[in-house]
Amino acid sequence: MTGATGFLQRYAGLRGLLPGDSALRAAAAAAFETAGLPGGTPGRRIEAWKYTSLRPVAEANFRPVTPRHEAETILARLPLLDAPRIVFVDGVLRRGVSVMPAAGFAPFAEQPDFGTLTWPDREPMVALNTMLATDGAVLDVPAACDGGLLQLISIVGGETDYHPRHSIRLGKGAQLTLMEVSAGDGSYLLNTVAEIHVAEGARLTHIRLQDEGLSAFHVSTTYVDVQAGGSYDSFTLNIGAQLSRTEVHAQLSGVGAIACLNAAQILSGSQHSDFTTVVGHAAPGCTSRQTVKNVLAGRSRGVFQGRIEVARDAQKTDGYQMNQALLLSPYAEVDSKPELEIFADDVKCSHGATVGALDSEQMFYLRSRGIPDGEARSILVRAFLADALDAVADETIRARLEAAIEQWWERQEA
Repeated sequence: MTGATGFLQRYAGLRGLLPGDSALRAAAAAAFETAGLPGGTPGRRIEAWKYTSLRPVAEANFRPVTPRHEAETILARLPLLDAPRIVFVDGVLRRGVSVMPAAGFAPFAEQPDFGTLTWPDREPMVALNTMLATDGAVLDVPAACDGGLLQLISIVGGETDYHPRHSIRLGKGAQLTLMEVSAGDGSYLLNTVAEIHVAEGARLTHIRLQDEGLSAFHVSTTYVDVQAGGSYDSFTLNIGAQLSRTEVHAQLSGVGAIACLNAAQILSGSQHSDFTTVVGHAAPGCTSRQTVKNVLAGRSRGVFQGRIEVARDAQKTDGYQMNQALLLSPYAEVDSKPELEIFADDVKCSHGATVGALDSEQMFYLRSRGIPDGEARSILVRAFLADALDAVADETIRARLEAAIEQWWERQEA
């Protein structure tokens, strides 16, 4: 059974066997039945999904089967770091290939935490996740503790769907660097929801690499609450999946809170990738930064929707958005929709967008010095992406992301 009906039938068969609040799951199922998949039902439109339709997901025939693949094979090709890693294979924690952190972790399956920030009644994919989530990571970094570097890996295969549920809490003055990687093989759906709490003076650096199989679907929805003096610094690199959407809702709840939501989307063929953010400035003196770059080849399509909301009491707000696209093909497309909603009168907010192609003079300069066409294009693309990657302060992590981009480029040249 395909579409929303198939997911609802799956839930009906699992009802009573799933961990956590059964009443919350039932309410989410009711909300999902009403809303359906965004774009999955002709004539039913959701403004937040204006540029991205999940009709291909609705038409897919996902089956709850055991995929025939080895996690170790995919792990070997990932840009992993010498640090603890929590690995989920086909939506289930796999301790055998994990390097577990010393403390602060529990599986969602054993300690279900749906959190308080998510909106299943407003977000259909969050409702779907709430309805079917079976596992995920529950991370808790105590006050004044440095959690160091932790990797959160999701590996998926086959033709089925998975709905990981993550909860991350940083206590007052705590620190954590989290590198989240998702990859796989097959025509699957990975629909992840994460809730993140950053307490007063805490700092979370969140790096994400989405390198799914090219016939897969990837949807990620993250809710972040940042308290006074806290910082949420994120960078997302989207290079995989035939259709993906990364959505972040960041609420700056305390004085002087900071959120940086930077990203790069590098696409080819008929790939479609959507990066959507909503940043709520609810307290005075908060800062938000968003720089999103798109490199689009073939008939690919990149989407950026960025919304900054400034409450009446959020004076001295400093908000900035920039979306830039580099089109490597006349058939590629970018949709950019930056928005500002401001109710305070002492703020500094700005947004911008640029779209262009490779500079012909720069290409001529490089080729006249004996650099082949493909290598010249690669040099200019890397230069375009350089300042986006500079947002990643850790040199080791940045090198891993650059390696992933290099692998993407090699696939185009092959």
